[in-house]
Amino acid sequence: MYEEIKQFFQTTFHREARYLFSAPGRTELSGNHTDHQLGKVLAGAVDLDTIAAVAPNGEPVIRVQSEGYPRCVIELDDLAVHPAETGTTAALIRGTAAGIAAHGFSVPGFDACVTSRVLAGSGLSSSAAFEVLLGTILNHLTQAGLNALEIARIGQYAENVYFGKPCGLLDQAASSLGGVITIDFADEKAPAVERLELDLTAYGYALCIVDSGADHADLTDEYAAIPGELRAINTHFGKTHLREVPEEDFYAALPALRREAGDRAVLRAIHVYEENRRVTEQVAALKRGDFDRFLELVKASGRSSWMYLQNVIPAGYKAHQDLAVALALAEKLLGGRGACRVHGGGFAGTIQAFVPLDMLARFRSEMDAALGEGSCLVLSIRSAGGILLEVL
Repeated sequence: MYEEIKQFFQTTFHREARYLFSAPGRTELSGNHTDHQLGKVLAGAVDLDTIAAVAPNGEPVIRVQSEGYPRCVIELDDLAVHPAETGTTAALIRGTAAGIAAHGFSVPGFDACVTSRVLAGSGLSSSAAFEVLLGTILNHLTQAGLNALEIARIGQYAENVYFGKPCGLLDQAASSLGGVITIDFADEKAPAVERLELDLTAYGYALCIVDSGADHADLTDEYAAIPGELRAINTHFGKTHLREVPEEDFYAALPALRREAGDRAVLRAIHVYEENRRVTEQVAALKRGDFDRFLELVKASGRSSWMYLQNVIPAGYKAHQDLAVALALAEKLLGGRGACRVHGGGFAGTIQAFVPLDMLARFRSEMDAALGEGSCLVLSIRSAGGILLEVL
């Protein structure tokens, strides 16, 4: 693959690349929609990555040619938000460059060819991998010395402010840091990050990500509604994030909250409170090697996401309920063993399943038969985050 992308760069820009960079996709192990409420998450980088062949160009411009997409060209003398670029690759490039510049560094021009095994819409956060990739490139070229979490924050800034998606920091942090990590966002400026050991094979399990076949396109409003409705809960208490609202105060104010914010907002808040406790319990279970308890909590997270957070079926969808079908099929095939849950942002994309190794072949073949060949991906945890792979 590395020779292919080097040739891709040569063919595209008619010169040799100088560097190869890589950033991984990520899987959310727990903490569904808790990060934007200063909650707790558990996540891991996976062995699917986005790779770039790069060379400085000595011009005030960034040119990015992603495989299969039109070329993006960003003039570095204009790093302001462009509303017309909302939801585009150009917005992520411009936003990442602006984030580096905001740290006081002069952003150099470069040319890059990018190829990705983190499929768009897969729920493995191809956008975060791309943002971390860009941040890692610019961190190296500017010799800024930013750490992995600072690069993740720049990626989040690009996605929030320039791309227009109100995501938390989970995706970018997992991609940038690598390995399995738990993050407590209680201190927004300095989240507490802890690395964990997780050898699934030693426990006799495989991690599967199953593509439901539904795309995230046109679902931005569904994602935005979750922090939006939780904001209505927080406003009642004069707070910005649910983590700042004591749970006992929340339940004491339930009648008023139902009137002011609506029942779905109340249920979503209940999910966040309980999900934060689950993350704490899952981390403790992994530390003591209690994988059975970890799986019980995976199942509980999935039930809560469906019942309370309600990010399995988009509002009003009847004929197409792809994630729900994928979850139902996974539960049937697992037959009470392992665990499955909605993965990541939800509403479309993928589900996650922990599958006993002795069931893996049948699980994968039947999922592929029902949902399409290649729908079931068997993944491994990647220890490295965004990195410089090679100086050419």
